[in-house]
Amino acid sequence: MLCMSTPMLLAAETELLEKIPFTLAQRLENRLEDVVSFSGTHQNYCVGIVDMVGSTKVSAHLSKEKMTKYYGLFLNGMAMIAKDHGAQVVKSLGDSLLYYFPKTADYKPEHFVCPLKCAISMIECGAVINAKMKEHGLPSVKYRVSMDFGTVMLANSVASSNDDIFGSTVNVCSKINRIAKPNGIVIGNDMFQIVKNFDEFAFVADNGLSLGMTIQYPVYQVLIK
Repeated sequence: MLCMSTPMLLAAETELLEKIPFTLAQRLENRLEDVVSFSGTHQNYCVGIVDMVGSTKVSAHLSKEKMTKYYGLFLNGMAMIAKDHGAQVVKSLGDSLLYYFPKTADYKPEHFVCPLKCAISMIECGAVINAKMKEHGLPSVKYRVSMDFGTVMLANSVASSNDDIFGSTVNVCSKINRIAKPNGIVIGNDMFQIVKNFDEFAFVADNGLSLGMTIQYPVYQVLIK
């Protein structure tokens, strides 16, 4: 294959740029539209994510109707449990659900009991969720729950009436989710420092999350007593 010369590459790039509609280029250059509006508000919350295990492989064999039912039963069931425990559901992310607990903003230990009980309820209700799956001729589902505590940024999307949340706490919560065992629960170290002395729960150190070459973020399993 012949390599293009530098002048030819520059000409090709120029031609590609010229194909971008002028109005779009002008809007990007002058002012981005506020599809997502950041309020500038920062708050500390307990954030949670519940994520299905292996759903992509499972759903590949389902019809569109069954796939809709498969995800719908899981996500709606998890959302109901989260709301029952005082969580604000933010959004679904494919086969996972993002939520947070507004009351944890005050750092009061008693407000961190509900997030832990919420996660345990999600796992314990797996039998009910899978009974519903079987009733509709769908495969059973396994999932993981992860939680952490820290600063998030609040934003509002024109496509949703709910506030969205962004920031490193959400990112870490998402990354530690994969450390949890199927039908298991993990929490990050920032949350662990608040709940570690709760007598009704048991915690076991797990593989940490690498945040760089020398930084390892501790992660803990939550055991159901």
